This record gives sequence, structure tokens and C-alpha cells, in this order.
Amino acid sequence: MQRFATLLLDVWREACRHIEIGESTSRIAPLLRRHLPVDLVLVRRIDVQRSCVETIGTGVFRSELLPERTRSTHTPDEFEHLLAWCRRGQVIRLPRTNGQPDHHLFVPEGVEGEALAGPLCGEDGPEGLLLLVAQPAESFSAVHEEVAKALLEPFTAALDNDHRLREMKTHQEAAEADRHSLLTRLGRQEISEAIVGAESGLRHVIERVRLVAGSDVPVLILGETGSGKEVIARAIHSRSKRTSGPFLRVNCGAIPPELIDSELFGHERGSFTGAVGMRKGWFERADGGTLFLDEVGELPLAAQVRLLRILQDGTFERVGGQRQLKVDVRIVAATNQDLQRMAADGRFRDDLWYRIAVFPIHLPPLRDRFEDMPALASHFALRASRRFGLPILVPTHNDVNLLIAYSWPGNIRELAAVIDRAAILGDGRCLEIATALGGAPAFSPPRADDMPAVGAHPPAPAAFPTLDTVVSGHIKAALSTTQGRIEGPRGAARLLSINPHTLRARMRKLGIDWKKFREPASA
Repeated sequence: MQRFATLLLDVWREACRHIEIGESTSRIAPLLRRHLPVDLVLVRRIDVQRSCVETIGTGVFRSELLPERTRSTHTPDEFEHLLAWCRRGQVIRLPRTNGQPDHHLFVPEGVEGEALAGPLCGEDGPEGLLLLVAQPAESFSAVHEEVAKALLEPFTAALDNDHRLREMKTHQEAAEADRHSLLTRLGRQEISEAIVGAESGLRHVIERVRLVAGSDVPVLILGETGSGKEVIARAIHSRSKRTSGPFLRVNCGAIPPELIDSELFGHERGSFTGAVGMRKGWFERADGGTLFLDEVGELPLAAQVRLLRILQDGTFERVGGQRQLKVDVRIVAATNQDLQRMAADGRFRDDLWYRIAVFPIHLPPLRDRFEDMPALASHFALRASRRFGLPILVPTHNDVNLLIAYSWPGNIRELAAVIDRAAILGDGRCLEIATALGGAPAFSPPRADDMPAVGAHPPAPAAFPTLDTVVSGHIKAALSTTQGRIEGPRGAARLLSINPHTLRARMRKLGIDWKKFREPASA
């Protein structure tokens, strides 16, 4: 093997120089041909989830040698046999024809010639295989088999680099899609746009955000449902030194208890039924950034113990894992519950309460910041015009008076839904605020002598809404308050004192989509 030392050094150099496996393979193939009778070099990726093998890197000297199909799909038994071979780490010699029963597991259809096949296994198990196909009338010797075995390590490193690149691109694309979706829902051009009310109703909140943003201490945002807790969490992140890192939101109340550990901390392959591969949890994905734990009071006690450990030393283990992993994540939690009372009742851990409540921020409900109503109504009216392709409309003084007269149990989220409804009902002519509020459960039109003077002329009476309009508005208001949740103790059905199945039937009849009410709040 000493005479092949220079070859192996050159192969390692090319494997590390190019991060894409296709480029690495095409560069390495000519180096191999100087010492081995190869006509075709293939790197094939093993896709465990789809039970298939796909060619992702080629080094070819005659174009007619390339197979037409790059992907080979196998039965579960065949695929398990392939994985077992990979785990043994053996290089095998394959005959010129495909008469051997297992020939098709390694060699793509249409490829002829003697071949050497070796497994490429990373830290998480089999990742692919290396295939060297001999020139016509040539055969591989025992020495060539030894060389092929030595090539497995650099090709595994090249495949691992390619996998990391693909994973990074996937996360980048997903993050960009999430960012674009968030901006669309918020009606903004950039995440860092000014928060409505920062100089008035939220002045004290923004001051506390400014004080705490520069440190890494945990922050607990307290406020009613729909009051804009996520917007404040994003403001903390954007003003911190972690602004270039990820900001990830986890709704703790939406994760089934049996999946909490897997979602937060990740899992290893085979750790439970259906765990076909390693998966990173939210904490790992948020490394270097901020993790926003919304509805943190919904976490089961067992998950609270593991969360406390991360807050203390930054370490955790994936489900089914043996290794201690360390992350650098800033925690911002939020809740609309009284965690201190829950801790006294034994429903929330005392030690976790003290950890996450280092710096609490109380977010006022909309009814306590009516001075922001004109700016908020204009903000959501502009957003509605962009979303629905309508002319830009500004709420009138009378519109604002009607909005101020309402108690807003759903806070900012409900206001956004009402303005959207008013824009649709107005059909580009005006904002039908009175009609949009007509189905709201807490709305009673203000008396004339209670309304502040806004001009010489009284408002024109609104058109009397139909029964379907009132019922639809009432259901939408309930969905806004419950963030689209239908069943359960905090669902719209309980709020409306109606059977969930009956509620769903009425929603189908009225064309109401609950998913539209799962939007992040805006402040």
C-alpha cells in the first residue's frame, strides 16, 4: 500500500477541497484511473426513509457508461440486507453480469463490468456506498480491493460534507420561507419595522426590552392571549447580540405530551417506532440564537425538569442518545397563566419558575392602551389592503370610536381579524367596522352621548347585518380569541357553549377556515 500513499493523499486533498460530492467525485476519478483500471466511479446515497439508493456523484470516462436512472428502489427485506452489509464495513467484488442475486442492490441498472463496492458509514450509520466499475476486459486484484477500502474514509468525509451542505441549504430555505410568510402575515417589509405603540401604550414595555436585550438572562413575557407576546420576543432578539442567529418559536401547548421530548431535544435513529433517522430538536436548531417558548405553562412536569437542566448548564441528550450535547440558546418564555400560583399549587416547578422569571415583562391588554387604537387600526388596514389586493383605506374617526367602544377580549389578534373582516365587507369602498363588529360577543354599540365628538356630522347608520353574517362574525371572534383552537377547555366550542362537532358543521356551512386564525400576534 506504500506505493498508493501519494494517491490517497491527493484523494483526501480533493475530498476536503470541494464541499459538493458531485464536484469531489469528478475530480477524484482521474486520480484513481492512473492507478486502477476504472471506467466509472459512482457515489450513491442511501435514503433510509424512502428505502432507495440514489447516485449523487459520478466520475465517468465514457458518457455511454452513465446509467439512465440514478435511483434504485428496493423492498424492505432487500434494503435491510443492504444496511446490514454496510454495517459490516466490507468491500466486495461484483461479477461482470448481474446474475448474482444481490447485484442490483449495489450496481444501477444498465451498468456492466466488474465492480468493487464499499460502504460509506458516518457517525449516524450507513450514508452511502462507493462503486468502482472496471474497464472492459479488465479485472480488479486483491491489491485494488485494499485501495478501495482505504478510499472509503475520504469518500465518507466528502459525503458528510455534502450532507451538511444540503442540510444547511434546507434550513436556509425553510428559514427564508418562514420569514417571508411571517412578513406577509404581519403586512411588513422587514421584521425590524417599528412596533406600533412603542412611543405610547407600549413605552414602558419597550424600555424594559431595551434594558434586557443586551444580556442573555431568560425573559418571561406575561400577557393575555393575543396581546402580542411574540412580537415583543422578536424585539428582544433583534436588539440582542444574537440577532444574526435563529429565532425559533415553539408553542408548548400544541405539542402532544408523548412528543415533547422528541420535539424539544431531538431523537436518535431507532429510539422509538417511526424514528427512521436522527432528528435535531428545537434547542439544537436554535443554537446561537433565541428560542421562544410560547405557552410555557403547558409543559408537562417531566419536560420542565429537562428544561431546567438546559437553563442551568446548557446540556441535554437526544431521546435514545448516549452523548451529552451542549447548546448556547437564549430562552424567552411567554404565558397568559399565573405561573406563580401554578407553582404554589404544584402544577409548575418552583425552581423553573425562579429560573425563567429572572426578568418579567408585563404586556398590557389592548383595552389598557386605547391611545394606540388609531395607529393600530391604520396598520392593520394597510396590511389588509396588501393581503387582499384592495385599495388602501384609512379608518375614520367614527371607525376608531367604534373600535374603542369594544372590550377586545382577543386583544391585538382579534383587532387584526376585525379589520380584515371590515376590509372584505367593504370591498374596497370603505372599512365596514360596524358590520365587522356586529358579531363580536363583547360588542355593544356606544350611545351617542358616550361617544367623543369627532366632527360636526354624526356617523351614518350601518347596514343591518344578516343572521349568517352575525353568526359568522361571532364564530370568527371566538376563533380569534382561542387562536383557532376548537376543542378542549380553552377552545372556541367551550367559549360558545356548543358541541365541537356542531361548531365544525356550522363553520363548513359558513366557509370559515380555522387555520387562518393561527397567526402570530402583532403589537
